[in-house]
Amino acid sequence: MAALAYLGDQETCKDGMTRVYKSLVTNICKEMSCYSDFPFREDYPNYMRQEKFWNYIQEFAEHFDLLKYIRFRTTVRSVTKRPDFSETGQWDVVTETEGKHETVIFDAVMVCTGHFSDSHLPLESFPGIHKFQGRILHSQEYRSPEGFEGKRVLVIGLGNSGGDIAVELARTTAQVFLSTRTDTQIVYRFSYGGYPVQMMSKRRYLHFTTQILPSCVQNWIENRRPNKIFSHENCGLSLTKRRKWKLIVNDELPTSILCGTVTVKTSVKEFTETSAVFDNGTVEENIDVVIFTTGYTTSFPFFEEPLKSLCTQKIFLYKFVFPSNLERATLAIIGHIFLTGSILTAAELQARWATRVFKGLCKIPPSQKLMAEFAKKEQLIKRGVMDSANKQKLDYIRYMDDLALPIGVKPNILLLFLKDPRLAWEVFFGPCTPYQYRLMGPGKWDGARNAILTQWDRTLKPFKTQCVPDSPKSASLSHYLKVWGVPVLLASLLLICKPSPFLKSVRGRISPYLISIW
Repeated sequence: MAALAYLGDQETCKDGMTRVYKSLVTNICKEMSCYSDFPFREDYPNYMRQEKFWNYIQEFAEHFDLLKYIRFRTTVRSVTKRPDFSETGQWDVVTETEGKHETVIFDAVMVCTGHFSDSHLPLESFPGIHKFQGRILHSQEYRSPEGFEGKRVLVIGLGNSGGDIAVELARTTAQVFLSTRTDTQIVYRFSYGGYPVQMMSKRRYLHFTTQILPSCVQNWIENRRPNKIFSHENCGLSLTKRRKWKLIVNDELPTSILCGTVTVKTSVKEFTETSAVFDNGTVEENIDVVIFTTGYTTSFPFFEEPLKSLCTQKIFLYKFVFPSNLERATLAIIGHIFLTGSILTAAELQARWATRVFKGLCKIPPSQKLMAEFAKKEQLIKRGVMDSANKQKLDYIRYMDDLALPIGVKPNILLLFLKDPRLAWEVFFGPCTPYQYRLMGPGKWDGARNAILTQWDRTLKPFKTQCVPDSPKSASLSHYLKVWGVPVLLASLLLICKPSPFLKSVRGRISPYLISIW
């Protein structure tokens, strides 16, 4: 079977690569963002600069001898269905390499362009922007704070990039103004004890408890969590009493706000030649630079209509992978998702599932059924009953398990407790690392068990740069009580067999979920 690796839209930059600023640091820790059968080296930091992550990708490609299958510096000009597509599912793919065009027939196509190729610059939404005399750029053009020294900079949009750029510029500029129109919750890279936050929060037992807690309790917890360390409302990050927050990862933005080097502002109402007028009536004069951190748009210029438009609407992608209007499931859109965890690990699992669909080992519903279901959802979205799938951020564990189930690689927790209690404990109560999806089924990796049992060793290794005496036993006991107290309590409730009215009511609520995860 032929395969296609599409490496980006060359219209964006000269060499087809999406640019990032030099100071970029990953916001998902290494154990939660690695390929499921290739852990990061133990000496790699938990969060790393782009150079380190690039080294890891190269190491992965060399380890599995993948480079010989990849054609670099190649532009995909068009991907079109062949005349006999309804029978063969084949595609005509036109590529360009060093000015030479070539047409090749492929049995299947995987589009892996992601979200970050075409910058979204909504100038038409800002009256007066065209008469603004300062510099205007998108975050994709930003590289470093050089050239911004002593200037007054307005950053529009508070996502991960907006927060990073505002903090970095605040060290050298005269002042940074950060304009946002959404409620934002800032998440630190570290959690209690200094451990990576995803290692502490992305756990199956926590995911399990959210399924049995009443929605009112969940909302109460979610509303309290952002303000445990600092008040988001006082900092101008909480504008309304909404239940939904926009999450960003940033360790320094609260300090920059506290020190006054970053000033949070509301939405921009209009621009003049040298100033910005905000929705609350305030005006900031002598603005030198405006940086739009307003995200990206999705496009598939190599497709023909209606496929081109349909693929941009995630609601028409079955499990956010397969377009619903194709007679043959031989086209997969990989990584076209927003997730509460690592997109890389989800993209890998998407690819594992897609290749099995291509081979006929996994089945998806027929096109007619999918289109009918999605048409109903589209009407619900138009009426405001459902949120748009294009803006939906998927729950990491739920989506990964949803992909793993048809492949046959979803961990069987009950079976693991019977066969390997130590491993089962780590899988259920420990972080949901990608290795869990290599324990069983197609693509099983013999090193998965050891990778799970040693994941904390690789997490702590970068910290051990000098010898530190062992902590007192009392402190150690306190640490273990904090980390394992809740899991032990939950395990006890689940394993107690004595009948009681309380347990009967709990069993009645959790049994459907136990069936789904076991």
